[in-house]
Amino acid sequence: MSKGINTRKYFGESMMLIVTLLWGATFVIVKESLADVSTMLFIGIRFTIAAVVLIPIVFRYRSSFNKQVVSAGFVIGLFLFLGFASQTIGLKHTTATKSGFLTGSAVVMVPILQTIMEKRKPTIGSITGVLIVFTGILFLSSGGNSILQIFVELGSNFNIGDAFTLLCALFFALYIIYLDIFTKKYEYWNLIILQIYTTAVLAYLFSMILDGTTIEPVKISFTGYLIFGIIYTSIFATLITTILQTRYQKLITPTKASIIFSFEPVFAAIFAFFLLNEKITNLGFIGAVLIITGLIISEILDSFIERKDA
Repeated sequence: MSKGINTRKYFGESMMLIVTLLWGATFVIVKESLADVSTMLFIGIRFTIAAVVLIPIVFRYRSSFNKQVVSAGFVIGLFLFLGFASQTIGLKHTTATKSGFLTGSAVVMVPILQTIMEKRKPTIGSITGVLIVFTGILFLSSGGNSILQIFVELGSNFNIGDAFTLLCALFFALYIIYLDIFTKKYEYWNLIILQIYTTAVLAYLFSMILDGTTIEPVKISFTGYLIFGIIYTSIFATLITTILQTRYQKLITPTKASIIFSFEPVFAAIFAFFLLNEKITNLGFIGAVLIITGLIISEILDSFIERKDA
């Protein structure tokens, strides 16, 4: 029995690693694409294309939609959108260093929320992994500066952008928790459809609200790179990642999922190194090693405790 459970767990972790890899590539692609389109409009378009691809699935499962399923799908779609929106607004008003660190704090929020909302304490392995991974995020976010400088900047110059980025981490942490809760109750295809449609609608709504403001006036210019960026993010970084995460995250704990998702900046740095020739600092390299080490140690401790209990 224990062997079967481990197989499911490792398969779930592998799927989350694939999701994180696909997300990691989007940093380079989105960075270049946003020169030609406003952010909210870009989010709306990528989620709309994913929604269109899902139309045959919508007709297949239309009879299984009910009030409870729609409410659950709207909740996770709302948190997914709020995570995207607050991260984008935050980036406009804070530094990349602080943004990376504050967004990474989601890995600490998840086990706390998991304990409060699901009455489910994370394992010793997961807690140890979280601490090591969070230290790695701190190094990776330093941008070559001293680690102390991040805390100095936060303490002396905490601004509206930092607040939005911290909210972004909270929203993504809540998304992970609610996804864990709802995918154990409802058909995952229903949840996939509803969260993608919800995010698309909210992105267009906010795009119209922000148009004409200094925050983000609507703009779009259909260049070759933007078309490539839309195709990649809508199919690979939206449709496929949402399907995989919604279908398989429930095979592992939310805390373990958050640890794996912390690989996103590592993959982003690797893609940036090869595609944009951006250099990885010594502290960034140490941070990447710590994040990988955190996952490995988490796995080793959990496996040891499982064998001991068996």
